[in-house]
This record gives sequence, structure tokens and C-alpha cells, in this order.
Amino acid sequence: MAKQRILFLCNANSARSLMGEALLRHLAGDRYDAFSAGVEPDAPKQAALDALAQVGIDTTGLASEPLEAYADQYFDAVIILCEKAQQRCREWQGKTEELLFWDIRDPRVINRDNAYQQTLQEIRTRLQLWLDVRSRDDIER
Repeated sequence: MAKQRILFLCNANSARSLMGEALLRHLAGDRYDAFSAGVEPDAPKQAALDALAQVGIDTTGLASEPLEAYADQYFDAVIILCEKAQQRCREWQGKTEELLFWDIRDPRVINRDNAYQQTLQEIRTRLQLWLDVRSRDDIER
């Protein structure tokens, strides 16, 4: 069976969406191809890469991509991780079966030493629940 394609979106594609991409590859890379993009891409935040590395998640190949790089492509699901990206994605020309909105706070504006680790854990929790639901749905089909 072909892998399903999942796209994570956020504003800068420098932390949250990169975390989503790396987490999905780590948790279920045998079933999913993960991608990420931003509506205003910026360089990956070192703190985000460090948070991933601290829990043993490979960050090789993670790079910020513009949303336009995925125009006209099909994704089985698109997971939007911030409100700004949600607003901008109304104009996006890509195609998907499932559009999800998880409003994850930007770790850059959280005034705590472990903000990136907390953000990573929040994305992991939601992603694991989503994967569990999808696995059950696959079994029932």
C-alpha cells in the first residue's frame, strides 16, 4: 500500500511544522510521507531542532519551504498549526481529503526555558491521538 502524504503548515515553517514533520517520520514513517511548509518561511529555529534531537528524533533534511512549493499537489491530510497559516491557506491551491487545525502556541512567544520542548510535546500528543484514530479507521475498512 502506498504511503499517505501529510503536510504540516505554520507561519514561518521554522519550528512547529518542522516538529510535526519530524515527529510523523519518527512515529509512523513506514506509513506516511511527511512534509512541511510556511506561509512566510524563515530559517529553522535551532531551539526547535535541539528539542527534537533531545528526544532522539532525526532532524536530517529539515528545511523551511514556502507553501507555494506544494501548490497543486495532493495530500491525504493537511495539518495547520497556527491561526495565521489557517487564514492564508484559504487561498492555497493544493488538494486534500482532510484539513485539520491545531492552534499550537508559537514557542517563540512563550516566556519559559522549555517552551520548545512543551510545544514538541503538545504536537506529539495530538499527533499520536490522530494516528490512533486513523489506525482504527483503517482496521474498520
